[in-house]
Amino acid sequence: MARGSQTRTRILDVAQDAVLAKGFDATSIEEIVASVGITKGGFFYHFQDKNALALALIERHIAVEDELFDTLFARARELGEDPLTTMLIGLKLLAELLDDMPGGHPGCLVATAAYQDRLFDAQVREANRKAVLGWRTRFRAMFDDIAATYPMQDEVDLDHLADMVSAIIEGGLIMSRGLQDPAITAQQILLLRSFIKLQFTPRQQ
Repeated sequence: MARGSQTRTRILDVAQDAVLAKGFDATSIEEIVASVGITKGGFFYHFQDKNALALALIERHIAVEDELFDTLFARARELGEDPLTTMLIGLKLLAELLDDMPGGHPGCLVATAAYQDRLFDAQVREANRKAVLGWRTRFRAMFDDIAATYPMQDEVDLDHLADMVSAIIEGGLIMSRGLQDPAITAQQILLLRSFIKLQFTPRQQ
């Protein structure tokens, strides 16, 4: 990796840790450059301002999350026999992954940016919006496949059900942090898994 690319990555790493710990507003360029060991000029060589930094952080976060979900559910498809089994296995794998993280998941940049959206320009807000819609699209496609095979026990909007996956994960992260209990996120995902299983498993006659 070229030195310039290494510096840019280091800036993003330091900024991400700071933002997840205390938010975008409380994270200054001064503390970032001090931690990275560069000048302000070095920072502005890579990022025009904090908006540009926020955009890069969000885009990197989306790429990492997409790769994570792609890998987990690809493995689930190898183990599953049908779309419902694949979803249930994928959620179990996700819960196990989060449960194995020392100290728990550090948090979500998209959620953090959403809480402080007035700090950002339209481009950053749109990137954040696309991240949320991207997760909806991913899980909606999975629920479409499940619904094509299994009858639903209750008539629910599949977009709303897809949003529920993100809401459970994000809500679990918030509760884990608020209660300082890293296990909560995984527990909530397993409860979601049980709900989905009940929603699509045919009732016994």
